[in-house]
Amino acid sequence: MSVLESLKGVKVLIVDDSSTIRRSAEIFLNDLGCEVILASDGFDAMAKIVENHPDIIFIDVVMPRLDGYQACQLIKKNPRFQSTPVIMLSSKDGLFDKARGRISGSNEYLTKPFTKEELRQAIQMHAL
Repeated sequence: MSVLESLKGVKVLIVDDSSTIRRSAEIFLNDLGCEVILASDGFDAMAKIVENHPDIIFIDVVMPRLDGYQACQLIKKNPRFQSTPVIMLSSKDGLFDKARGRISGSNEYLTKPFTKEELRQAIQMHAL
């Protein structure tokens, strides 16, 4: 089975207030055969999670209204979605930031700008 076949149909939610980041992630993931769902903030993400039941969620740390840490905690507190992998996205790569991501329940922490390969590896590691 090729990499493309292994990721075909995987539902990925990208949550970021930057349309540029959402768009680049969407292009990378579409190339990998994933089904991509986009959300612009934490509140938007909550509705999309309930509607679409994604296999994996990539969520930006710094967003207005509901940040990535708060959104991750809400996802992980919900019994229906607590096993859904959540990958934090941030331009900050300090130890404190990564630790805070773990405390909020995230499965991994990717630093922006991320590559197509980093997204693929995260999906293969956590969602398959």
